[in-house]
Amino acid sequence: MSDEKCPLCGSESFYIKDPADPYEVYEFDLKDGKIVFNSDTDESEIPEVQGETETYCNRCAWHDKLKALK
Repeated sequence: MSDEKCPLCGSESFYIKDPADPYEVYEFDLKDGKIVFNSDTDESEIPEVQGETETYCNRCAWHDKLKALK
């Protein structure tokens, strides 16, 4: 399995934007190849996350499709 870290800074913390509200974000970590959302995130509100989902690093300016990390 490849590294699920940011290719620029090595962070394992990322976020996605809500497609209906670009100002609403959902933060998560990639642990053992799995997406782990923060404990304060309401799971019923999280949009579906797939390989084509635009993903942003929480520490630097990197962003790309989620599949670029896997």
